[in-house]
Amino acid sequence: MRVAFVVQRYGPEVVGGAELHCRWVAEHLAERHEVDVLTTTATDYLSWKNVLEPGTSQRNGVTVRRFPVARERDIDRFDPVANKVCFFEHTDAEERAWLEEHGPVCPRLLAWLREHESEYEAVIFFSYRYWTTYFGLQVAPGKSILVPTAEHDRVLYLRLFRDFYRLPAAIAFNSPEERILIERVTGDEGLPGEVVGTGINRPSVVPVGEVETRLDLLGDYLVYVGRIEPEKGCAVMIDHFLRWQRETRANVTLALLGRGTMSFSENAHVRIMGVVPDEEKLAAIARSRALVMPSRHESLSMVVLEAWMMERPVLVNGDCEVLRGQVLRADGGLYYRRYEEFAASLDRLMGAPELADALGRQGHAYFQENYAWERIMEKYERLMGIAAGGGGRG
Repeated sequence: MRVAFVVQRYGPEVVGGAELHCRWVAEHLAERHEVDVLTTTATDYLSWKNVLEPGTSQRNGVTVRRFPVARERDIDRFDPVANKVCFFEHTDAEERAWLEEHGPVCPRLLAWLREHESEYEAVIFFSYRYWTTYFGLQVAPGKSILVPTAEHDRVLYLRLFRDFYRLPAAIAFNSPEERILIERVTGDEGLPGEVVGTGINRPSVVPVGEVETRLDLLGDYLVYVGRIEPEKGCAVMIDHFLRWQRETRANVTLALLGRGTMSFSENAHVRIMGVVPDEEKLAAIARSRALVMPSRHESLSMVVLEAWMMERPVLVNGDCEVLRGQVLRADGGLYYRRYEEFAASLDRLMGAPELADALGRQGHAYFQENYAWERIMEKYERLMGIAAGGGGRG
């Protein structure tokens, strides 16, 4: 089967969970099918600046077709319209203006898809909120699969998207909670599709025994992986952790693996490690006491799956329905909503290593059962069959 992926950014130089998700799925499907990726030349979602060369290339069995973005984002135009549509009464025209400013506006990609869509039996679109997905999916909705990567935020409720979810032949949801959320937004419980998620690529060598010296992480530590930003819950997580550390005087470090614009004072117990290679990231998770995921808005959380792959427990923000649901289904960690629950959870994880290890093993069993690549590929191929047949309703 010949299948196309449409995604706003693509490649190993791109930092982003949805984009990594797309790349892994495309590369695994390319082992069984003919796969094209239609994407932009941008690497940064804040500016949409054209960085990579346009044209066609091959990478890991995938044909990558890159098209230039028509214009970079003008933050002076984007911020006011984003504020208006998210927080105030507004018109349909203002929602359309938001989409144009949000981008990435890529008319050459859209024109290529219109000209060549008949060559594909299925077209898979990643992330509902981007210009490339919104307009691209409307080119051939009957053979399209949407991977929404939807979170519980204000953009999801824009009128612009209310009927959009009814267009594709099928939807690949990341979690049961995401499916419920989208059905609630659309008022339609009959949306065709299934919960799919993603597998996780594990490097051939994970230097677990060497990570302490490589990253200078000695003793007990908790680990956070991702963008270090207030909107990811990092400010509250750091405040909670430092308060717990002061109250307990525990000799524990919080290691932050990632980068961001958030400023705070580092101390002996909170360390920014920066972005590290995948094998070192997984080794750091494997040697940690637990992974902390403080975000309130996730459609899946690949780092939680990575923790379970490495048999470590997780401590997640219980205000995120997806994370709380995953933890409860897997019995692979604990969740909190306020500081007292955060502190009590750390007391349990740090004070009872056997409990932490048991939660990690249970998370690993859940990961193996639900997120092995063979299982993920079977689900995608079922949805591709629906798309190739012209749709999932009726």
